[in-house]
Amino acid sequence: MPAFPTSTTVLDSILFRDAFGTPAMREVFSDFSLISRYAEVEIALARAEARCGVIPAEAAEEIAKRTDVSAFDFDLLRSETDIVGYPILPLVHQMAKQCGEAGRYVHWGATTQDIMDTAVVLQVRAGLEIIEADIAALRGTLADLSRRYRDTPMAGRTHLQQALPVTFGYKTAIYLAKFDRHAERLAQLKPRVLVGQFAGAAGTLASLGDKGFEVQKALCEELGLGVPVSTWHVARDGLAEVINFFGLVTGSLGKIALDIMIMASTEFAELYEPFVKGRGASSTMPQKRNPISSELMLAAAKGVRQHAGLMLDAMVQDFERATGPWHAEWMAIPESFVLTAGALHQAKFALGGLIVDEKKMAENLDISRGLIVAEAVMMGLAPDIGRQEAHDVVYDACRVANEKGMTLADALSGDPRVSSRIDRATIDRLTSPKNYLGLAPEMVDRVLAASKR
Repeated sequence: MPAFPTSTTVLDSILFRDAFGTPAMREVFSDFSLISRYAEVEIALARAEARCGVIPAEAAEEIAKRTDVSAFDFDLLRSETDIVGYPILPLVHQMAKQCGEAGRYVHWGATTQDIMDTAVVLQVRAGLEIIEADIAALRGTLADLSRRYRDTPMAGRTHLQQALPVTFGYKTAIYLAKFDRHAERLAQLKPRVLVGQFAGAAGTLASLGDKGFEVQKALCEELGLGVPVSTWHVARDGLAEVINFFGLVTGSLGKIALDIMIMASTEFAELYEPFVKGRGASSTMPQKRNPISSELMLAAAKGVRQHAGLMLDAMVQDFERATGPWHAEWMAIPESFVLTAGALHQAKFALGGLIVDEKKMAENLDISRGLIVAEAVMMGLAPDIGRQEAHDVVYDACRVANEKGMTLADALSGDPRVSSRIDRATIDRLTSPKNYLGLAPEMVDRVLAASKR
């Protein structure tokens, strides 16, 4: 019989994995990469201890030279991990066997969580590099959209009702400002998170005597990581911060996705995701063009939000070593990285080729026949007839326009309280939505200027 795929989650499924993730991020968190990171930390530890005179330099050289992850017996590693409950002791068994006499110095003075936590931090560092590049690319796309559509008028909507005119560039500039802040958050969190873990059984470095801090520092230098101020075996705020940061990133993507999906609906028809033959097609309705990338972005946001909560829950750990919350991180961290990378990938595709129908935006802006700028008319009349009378006049005109299906301009022109004071040209100017954009274009300029810094 042919070998059939056996994946059980969308993150590894041959059908869905590239919808919810990216090959690059899956590689960072693959089993082989993780095991390689474990070995990398063990090798770095041996080198650090040799530098500090804790183990023979020749032993560290042999450990580095003879360790070959590709030659591991992965079935044995899996079966022993099932028995032990953790992968490090089985890994050390195989490394020690590969390294011969030097193998007795593998894992010297370390505890399982030291190796696993530091390996995860190495994965986090590699994953954040991908996320950082994706955010930078997305910011560039949003800046281009904001610049291009700075003055493109459209209906601003509150509570799903037309409110006042805005510009499409104003909308995308708000998105851009959020991702500028995300880039700042990412830069700020890295020094807090990218630190090594080496503290021994109960976190006191007792097994290395007075060499503990020296070895810890040397290990972190070997790996290019920060040195922890204190043991963080049960202080998980750093990793929780990363995943909750992803909750903010994907939450922002979810908001963008929701806007696109609504604006792409038949009744709005103002935006479309890039056209790719067959993408978003329905099996029964040939006319359909579903916003697939936006749907995936929204789904990813919901998934990451759950993992953000799980990471907060996993912070509640007992005494000096947790009895279970740590294991929850093994699920939440890799999945959150993959989902966030997948959502950013979908956003780059959707926004990078976004189709903007400026004509339809203008048509929708005129649906209310000028009523959307009733406030502008009121403020324009106020200097001539007083603010309160202007309010009453415009209120009456709006009622007449609605009852008779007239434009607001016609209703106002038919009111002698207005026509006796201002001419029709002024009325037309006041009731034109494109003349009541407020400072929306200037706000775009401010965001673009700030984004360059």
